[in-house]
Amino acid sequence: MGETIEFPSNGSQSGGYLAVPPSGTGPGVVVIQEWWGLVPHIEDVCDRFAARGFVALAPDLYHGTKVAVSEPDEAGKEMMALEMGRAARDMSGAVDEVLRRSSGAKAGVVGFCMGGGLALVLATQRPDAVGACVAFYGLIPWPDAQPDFSALSAPVLAHIAGKDAFFSPEEARKLEDRLRGLGKDTEFHLYDGADHAFFNDTRPEVHDAEASRLAWDRTIAFLRTRLG
Repeated sequence: MGETIEFPSNGSQSGGYLAVPPSGTGPGVVVIQEWWGLVPHIEDVCDRFAARGFVALAPDLYHGTKVAVSEPDEAGKEMMALEMGRAARDMSGAVDEVLRRSSGAKAGVVGFCMGGGLALVLATQRPDAVGACVAFYGLIPWPDAQPDFSALSAPVLAHIAGKDAFFSPEEARKLEDRLRGLGKDTEFHLYDGADHAFFNDTRPEVHDAEASRLAWDRTIAFLRTRLG
């Protein structure tokens, strides 16, 4: 359904995977990868969004590097080596590109694992253009990438895994309390019994079909309400 494209990014070019609904347009969503890179699972997520009427674009933050799910240590190295300035430019360019191709005044951003953390970062960096933020078990491990949540204007939907060893329910509650203390519009959901990366159906050791279905339904409803 989708295709690989290039788009402008702060005077340079970035690449990504674009999926467009059969109608040719709709609300725009930027999809942020897990630490594996822009792998087929993330492309499939874009296709699923397109099937539900969204224009979805996933920027390739690793610029061609993809890590097999059998190599988590290598994925961790790639994540920690991510150059945050470049990633910010790639994501910002993706927001502008998806807005150019979509029907809404603002875009949504949806991320998974490290991409969930980066979705929150992007929402604080582009409050002018991000109208909804969805973080699946969002992780922000980079000391120089901690968001300025006071700048956040988009409502936040967060999906939290009950057995998450990377971003625990306790850490999620602290984030929720912090956002609410700042007067931000937040909606956090805990999936008891689900593990980190439960939405990734290419990883049978952690995938939870029921939690995934519920999180997906909530995500679609949230984005339609917030983006129109």
